[in-house]
Amino acid sequence: MKNNAVRSGNHHPARRPPGSSHAPLDDAKLDAVADLFSVLSEPSRLAILQALQSGPASVGELVEKTRLKQANVSKQLGILLIGGIIARRAEGNRAFYSIALPLVFDLCDLVCRGIAAQAAQRAEALRVGG
Repeated sequence: MKNNAVRSGNHHPARRPPGSSHAPLDDAKLDAVADLFSVLSEPSRLAILQALQSGPASVGELVEKTRLKQANVSKQLGILLIGGIIARRAEGNRAFYSIALPLVFDLCDLVCRGIAAQAAQRAEALRVGG
């Protein structure tokens, strides 16, 4: 899951809101953040994470909760596992998956709040401008 984009001397630093106190990220951190966002960019992986929010589950339970095909659930679990977002534990001949990086839910909440705020601003602009 490595972001293999070629870095050149003319890339633009990330824009930050005025007053932001976060230091710029080095290339390794930029790659790590890009990798995380890449893993989170697939709706079926988000559905699996949402299903795991209530606790550990087996592949079969995740198939039932998400209504995705078993092959797709297995594939997406592998990607989430490699990305470090979930953990796997064997119990007999079954595997149970759980959240290993709970901050993904905070990130999703933040994104959803941002999208809702943007939608409200657009709606208001249309109301006022219309």
